[in-house]
Amino acid sequence: MSADVINSCKQSMDKRIKSFENDLKLVRTGRASITILDPIRMDYYGTPTPLSQVATLTTPDARTIVISPFEKRLIQEIEKAIQIADIGVQPTNDGNVVRLPFPPLNEERRKDIAKNLKKLAEESRVGIRTSRREVNEEIKKLEKDKGVSEDDSRKLQAEVQKLTDQYIKQIDDRLAAKEKEVMTI
Repeated sequence: MSADVINSCKQSMDKRIKSFENDLKLVRTGRASITILDPIRMDYYGTPTPLSQVATLTTPDARTIVISPFEKRLIQEIEKAIQIADIGVQPTNDGNVVRLPFPPLNEERRKDIAKNLKKLAEESRVGIRTSRREVNEEIKKLEKDKGVSEDDSRKLQAEVQKLTDQYIKQIDDRLAAKEKEVMTI
């Protein structure tokens, strides 16, 4: 029973970490990264389709993404989808490919991005702590229902706290790495 509680705690916290990592991928750092296009969907024969399934995505240099559609008629649709997604870059096309030029970030914009990163990290930390609280409530309920002894309850709560500290450290480490990436480009 106690292993189930710890495993559910780990799973919940792993989901929070994965969500945080996905959020970090979408943060623009001044470098062109095709991951910024992951959430964009375009209408392809009536089906919302990711750009990566209708075009080849490349980064020929640090400041440009080139989208080469498999069908030339899709160029306008791709441009429209990018404009609707509002990723902060204006697409241009030459009739064959769509280019996304990423301008360099100024100091003020970098600080804004770092501030938003801290906000994302804090939301993730709160999510981790919420998972801890939910699991601790479950442990206390088990103790009350005589499912675990008082000593086992304390041990489980200490283990949950240890897990919480580990996951919060992971968030802090990822935040520090991303902030460094944003501020040094």
